[in-house]
Amino acid sequence: MMLARVADSLYWIGRYVERAEHMCRLSDVMLNATLDRTEAAAQTARMALAAVGDTDASKAAAPWDAAYALTLDRNDGGSITSSLARARENARQVRDQITTETWERLNLIYLRMTSPNASKAFSDGPSAFLHDIIADLHLFKGAADATMSHGEGWRFLLLGVYLERAQLIGRLLEVCFGEARGRRIADHALLTNVLRMGCALEPYLRRYTADVQPRQILEFLMFDEDFPRSIRFSTTQIEAHLSGISRYVEAAGNGGPERLAGRLKARLQYADVENLTVEGAGGFLATVLDECAAIHAAVYETFVAYSLEMRLPA
Repeated sequence: MMLARVADSLYWIGRYVERAEHMCRLSDVMLNATLDRTEAAAQTARMALAAVGDTDASKAAAPWDAAYALTLDRNDGGSITSSLARARENARQVRDQITTETWERLNLIYLRMTSPNASKAFSDGPSAFLHDIIADLHLFKGAADATMSHGEGWRFLLLGVYLERAQLIGRLLEVCFGEARGRRIADHALLTNVLRMGCALEPYLRRYTADVQPRQILEFLMFDEDFPRSIRFSTTQIEAHLSGISRYVEAAGNGGPERLAGRLKARLQYADVENLTVEGAGGFLATVLDECAAIHAAVYETFVAYSLEMRLPA
């Protein structure tokens, strides 16, 4: 069993990297929407900001400023720059646990984001700037997959990635379609933007052609077993990585996080997709998000903040 602080750092590297990529995509969609109708752009900005927990309606009126702050504001703990800085700091603390290729890729992304030229580069071409960051984050994940031993540390890293992804996609869908917010999105441009925010437009079109419908978006992003950004795919990976980690831990309590992950995986796997409605999706999404939060808490209790007695032989 690796040290708790090492597991914690690797887990949070995965979460922060996934969060940064998601926010890059939201910012890019928000900026591209300004090229369309004004109302559609404002509503897209409201959805994107709400999906990251920012409910300040005034920011949606200035999408470029909102995207700039979400990308480069170092004083905002939720910005892309802040997320990458935290990922890099966690990586620095466990430098001996990750490969040189993985560290160098993450360090290069951090240096790009904190460069004195970052603001000008964003202003000159925000979409290109964000696409480059996304591409670099893909390279980081590829380097981790290709060069790190696929043991306990790698599994903690991927556990963070997929748990963060499940929560981010769940929140995006909740904001766009959840009952609590009374969303009734019918505009084709807005529905297309939802798919873009989930990095799902092209895979969706291959499945459903050009028929963009709210129910089908929900079905695809919630239940598709092959699309790597669907909630079902993510929860399958969460359960798989927790099962892998449990092989290294003899005293993992009563299998708390693994048991919770198995239950969530089954919920998505055996959901009644045929009777899915947009109106009824809010309650299901709220349950999924609550169970993701419970898995996070159980991971901490079992692998990070456990008592010494849990690891001592009886």
